[in-house]
Amino acid sequence: MCGIVGYVGSRQALPILLDSLERVTYRGYDSFGVAVLNGRGIDLFKQVGPVDEQTGSLEMAGTAGIGHTRWATVGAVSRQNAHPHTDCANKIAIVHNGDIDNYRDLRDRLIAEGHTLRSETDSELIAHLVENYGGGNLVAAVIRASEDLEGSYATVVMDYKTRELVVTRNESPVVIGLGDGEVFVASDAPAIVGYVDRVMYPEDGDVVLAKADGSVEVYRDGAEITLPVRKLGWNSSQTGKNGYDHFMLKEIHEQPAALRDTLAIYADGMSGLPAGDVNEVVALACGTSYHAALYAEALLTADVGMNVRAQIASEYRVGSASGAGERLVIAISQSGETADTLNPVRAAKAQGTPIIGITNVPESSLARLSDTLLQTAAGPEVAVAATKTYTTQMLVLALMAAELKGDEQGISALQTEFRSLPGKIEQLLARSEHIKAAAEWLAGFENTFIIAKGRQIPVAMEAALKLKEVAYLHAEAGAAGELKHGPFALLSEKTPVIAIIPQDEHRTRMITAIREIAARGAPVMALVDGESEEIAEFATSVITVPMVAPSISPIIFTVAAQLLSYYCGIERGCPVDRPRNLAKSVTVL
Repeated sequence: MCGIVGYVGSRQALPILLDSLERVTYRGYDSFGVAVLNGRGIDLFKQVGPVDEQTGSLEMAGTAGIGHTRWATVGAVSRQNAHPHTDCANKIAIVHNGDIDNYRDLRDRLIAEGHTLRSETDSELIAHLVENYGGGNLVAAVIRASEDLEGSYATVVMDYKTRELVVTRNESPVVIGLGDGEVFVASDAPAIVGYVDRVMYPEDGDVVLAKADGSVEVYRDGAEITLPVRKLGWNSSQTGKNGYDHFMLKEIHEQPAALRDTLAIYADGMSGLPAGDVNEVVALACGTSYHAALYAEALLTADVGMNVRAQIASEYRVGSASGAGERLVIAISQSGETADTLNPVRAAKAQGTPIIGITNVPESSLARLSDTLLQTAAGPEVAVAATKTYTTQMLVLALMAAELKGDEQGISALQTEFRSLPGKIEQLLARSEHIKAAAEWLAGFENTFIIAKGRQIPVAMEAALKLKEVAYLHAEAGAAGELKHGPFALLSEKTPVIAIIPQDEHRTRMITAIREIAARGAPVMALVDGESEEIAEFATSVITVPMVAPSISPIIFTVAAQLLSYYCGIERGCPVDRPRNLAKSVTVL
């Protein structure tokens, strides 16, 4: 999940590297470092903590350099384990994102060969392997070093003699930005938005040579190739806070626009959806995207009649196909680079299973693996906690369900509801003070339950995750009917229960549930979308959201839960944009 950046050109590298690193701190912020070529050798700076806290007085002159922000996987959080790493002679510097599976064997081998290792990491070994194979041709040395590696990596190598960067990747993302006489390298496109608008996306096994004059050479299987150059669709205004206190709040407020932009993509319908019978559909995802998979299961099962099973991607095991055309995988990942999702997708694709990919990044690995790509138009998301990328995933899944249902009259009515959704969310955002007041009350507790029924259960799970992520408040989500089967033992005046109660077929049962909870002395917070007089009799706090169609009401309830979590985190003094120990794009297993 680490963030890597690189630059070679005519400008001073340090300000570019630091700015780019700040933009990818969502990939990890345990420590950071930069290496800059100064004409005599390599200047190196490494420090524990996020990049924006410690760079004010840093001075390093040079027009080529690399940088890294770390999420620790191998080796403790320490200055010595921070990147960049160098070889024995400090003539080669590298930054790396990924996991080297055979690092113990490589470490033993390099020590036996006389190399001096300065860190506990697997990444440092790459610098020493390049040193082993160096002989004037940096590209050849990097290729040979890569052949020794087992695992995932995106690596940038810099040699003090050549003023060139060599980039290679395997199952870990990297993007190359092409400027006027300069080249940029980054884990993700947001790092270089505003510097370039032309980019290339290397494939696994590609080796890219970035030269000091801004030219680029790409090699695959020993031969030089040409990669397609793509237009970068994002701009620098999308990666700033734009007057908001936090990225998370900004991105919550960007959801109406993101939903409108996503609707625009599918104004003429969706193509590539299954046309025949599909006996088994598996929706694979991790984290917040897994809650979107659960939403897909609820929608496609109840509204379309498909046999859909949501599964945490890291737990999925590909079996033998039951028959051609009978199985389908829906893979959901906001970045399109989630390692735990990509692995089973690759395995399923190898068996001939059709893949529908849902992602916010159309150039991502998931997009390239998918037979059908359903893109969301959330734009860049900087806060670690997903907000607009999640609700746009939900919208795409609701659109898919409407298409697959095939009821023209129903589709027309739903399209009207879909188009009204962004405006309804704007209404909610405009009068969010009552949510802020409820959050300030909730912030005084350390544990909470969140209950729902039917298609709102994924909303409860996402709300619980958000409270844990950004407010450090322990929250447990589940079906309302399950409270009586154990959790009732924990109810007291110190354990509030948040209940999601829309105007749907489950309303009566939900009111019964909160009545039972209140009878046991636990305070109740109710999220509702209609008349609440009966509910207010049992609830300490009531949050009302605008009413929309039942199939998409989970989206607007999710936005309310995001605001509740954000304001609760602020009240509890939590770093809502960068929760401890977390990273946004989980590209390691």
